[in-house]
Amino acid sequence: MKISGGCYCGDIQYHIEGEPQASLQCYCRECCYLSGGNSVPLMRFDRDSFTVLSGTMKSFQRTDIDHAVTRYFCGNCGTGIATETPKRPGAIIVKVGTFDDPTIYKQGAAIFTCDKQDYHHIPDGVPVFSGRPS
Repeated sequence: MKISGGCYCGDIQYHIEGEPQASLQCYCRECCYLSGGNSVPLMRFDRDSFTVLSGTMKSFQRTDIDHAVTRYFCGNCGTGIATETPKRPGAIIVKVGTFDDPTIYKQGAAIFTCDKQDYHHIPDGVPVFSGRPS
């Protein structure tokens, strides 16, 4: 699979070449917080398959919690692009909204539904996990 994408202002452009490890919709409080309230469609890939073609992603990692994830974003427009977690070494989790063609996304699972709100919808037939699947 070949995927191109980038941020809203165009400063960050990236390319992914490889098969996804997972296709997820995340309902965790952190994702909903950063999105402004909605769950976030994500695809997980091998870290080596992700290449930044232009620009430099800024990063943020909380220092007050154990096993904090590193969040990557555009320093100009603020678009969240990807995340790395110590729970999945060697992987990168990319936000589908940054794909040039987000129609390639097909929801494979709903994760962290322990934080799901009444206004969130999970389609019938989608596997549901209250936290991170193994």
